[in-house]
Amino acid sequence: MNLDSFLVNNYGSELNTYNQMGVWIIVSIVIAIIGGIALYFTVFSKQNEKKFTGFLKWCYDFFTFKKMLLETILKVLYLIVALYITLSSFALISVSFLAFLAQLIFGNILARLGFEFSLVLLTICKNTTEINSKMKESKKEKEEK
Repeated sequence: MNLDSFLVNNYGSELNTYNQMGVWIIVSIVIAIIGGIALYFTVFSKQNEKKFTGFLKWCYDFFTFKKMLLETILKVLYLIVALYITLSSFALISVSFLAFLAQLIFGNILARLGFEFSLVLLTICKNTTEINSKMKESKKEKEEK
């Protein structure tokens, strides 16, 4: 038995599976690109902005990034990180009381500063968007007069 027949007999079906996966991945990419472009210019266009109500409005706002989830995710993640830092600092008591205090105090302060910085950036983004929309409304009112 030579090496070629060994590889075909033992790994041929796996290679065929990988080939099929590769084809499906390429087809998925093409369908996703075409579908994404079609949805962007049809369903999620600006002219449809006021047409939806209820759950469809929520979906429209979500997919057009008017509804931001990052703020909520960051707040929950901060609580998880703060609890982890606090609880894991107790593992250091037996090693060093100063290390325990350092992690407990400075770890939580650094985590808070990092999350506050992220939330400040989000707040700046929200406020800028709100100011922009108010300026557009004011400009439309002036043009109508």
